[in-house]
Amino acid sequence: MTEFISSSPSSTEQFAAEFAKTLEGGEIIAFKGGMGMGKTCFTRGLASGLGFKGAVTSPTFALVNEYVGGRLPLYHFDMYRISSWEDLYSSGYFDYIDMGGVIAAEWSENIEAALEGKVITVKIEKLDEGSRKITVEGGKF
Repeated sequence: MTEFISSSPSSTEQFAAEFAKTLEGGEIIAFKGGMGMGKTCFTRGLASGLGFKGAVTSPTFALVNEYVGGRLPLYHFDMYRISSWEDLYSSGYFDYIDMGGVIAAEWSENIEAALEGKVITVKIEKLDEGSRKITVEGGKF
């Protein structure tokens, strides 16, 4: 387990970019943390650390955003509205697992039963307005 105290969005991104260097493909990053905690900010750092050069945005309305062109593809899911196995299957989640990239799943609590394999939990907690405690469990970091 690794803990990091972030004092800004840029320090969260830097931490995530370093973490991304340890990824090999096939990992599921299971985010835990409420609205506005920095999950998309962390994913922006992951994408950067994997070598993706474009914009990284929340997949709230798209359900999944694909970031390809780096060392590994990154598939960024928003599981907030997933409430059944049918919803999860229709999101393409299982197809993306088979593609061998890295999945970053916001609101992973909603798909707890489907988290298998190389699962890395990233919990983000608010300490104060500008600070976050980030706890990483699993993986090689």
